[in-house]
Amino acid sequence: MKMDLSFYKNKRVFITGHTGFKGTWLSRILILAGAEVTGYALEPPTEPSLFCLTNTDSQMKSIIGDVRNGENLKKAMLFAKPNIVLHLAAQPIVRTSYKDPAGTYESNVMGTVNVLEAVRAADSVKSFVNVTTDKVYLNKEWAWGYRENEELCGFDPYSNSKSCSELVTYSYKNSFFNTDDSPAISTARSGNVIGGGDYAMDRIIPDCIRAIEEGKEIILRNPNSTRPYQHVLECLRGYLTLAKAQYEDKTFSGSYNFGPDDESCVTTGQLATLFCESWGNCASWKNVSEKNAPHEANFLKLDCSKAKSALGWHPQWTIGKAIEKIVEWEKSVKDGNPAANITDMQITEYFGV
Repeated sequence: MKMDLSFYKNKRVFITGHTGFKGTWLSRILILAGAEVTGYALEPPTEPSLFCLTNTDSQMKSIIGDVRNGENLKKAMLFAKPNIVLHLAAQPIVRTSYKDPAGTYESNVMGTVNVLEAVRAADSVKSFVNVTTDKVYLNKEWAWGYRENEELCGFDPYSNSKSCSELVTYSYKNSFFNTDDSPAISTARSGNVIGGGDYAMDRIIPDCIRAIEEGKEIILRNPNSTRPYQHVLECLRGYLTLAKAQYEDKTFSGSYNFGPDDESCVTTGQLATLFCESWGNCASWKNVSEKNAPHEANFLKLDCSKAKSALGWHPQWTIGKAIEKIVEWEKSVKDGNPAANITDMQITEYFGV
């Protein structure tokens, strides 16, 4: 199940959203693989941030810019001459999307349009992957996983903006990337991502860590909600597997789910319990449901049969293992070890490089 990263050696890879939590992990994977990495993103979205803690900007070409600025984005991509483009830049928080729906749509929809326009202008690109979310589907709260051919219609502004991003990508693929020499175009839908070094607000693992550090009880808004939680390295391996496959053979282009197996689809309460047990000597959690809270899905699961059969991708770490690696990461940094060292160590362990 180990992925051979040697394909990416000396490849020019352009990442949008590289300063974020997921983007930093992706950048470091590619740096370790020997790729020539260029990133385009806003300043790191949190303080502290994984990007700054790992000094990742010193090992890649990091361009601070907004995907809503199409001209600057196009100049950056033309300068980088990438072979592969991975689009991660987004406003990713559901609750923030209720506070700023217009900004969320501008970033997640027009940002995608601008990235695709830049890809159109850059004839060096052979493979493009737009990373969206498991929340793009019309959620019917059923017990089985959503497949790639299910109806797209996210409920909240964040989820819906990502559904729109999928449709934009589909339209561009059919309208502008439909010849033999066009780059391969795909979208990747992953579950709820967790991992060491996430400092965002309104995310379960960072909330658990903050509560522990402050000696407080962990507050859960929706402890009975089931989500496809997975370690960040799981979905990133999926994106890289897809980008490689379609680079070598365009017939692999399309939409793909990357999520955990059924046994790792747990409730938020179960996830918090696993975290407390793994951390040790920490407070328990309590259910504090908010009145008139913004709507969030209660049950969501992905069917990843397509990625498994077509790409040979399978989850490697159970939810228990994922939590164990997060606690390992957080305690290592807390003990004064460099964040870059533990991040790269976990990448090396996971990929077997």
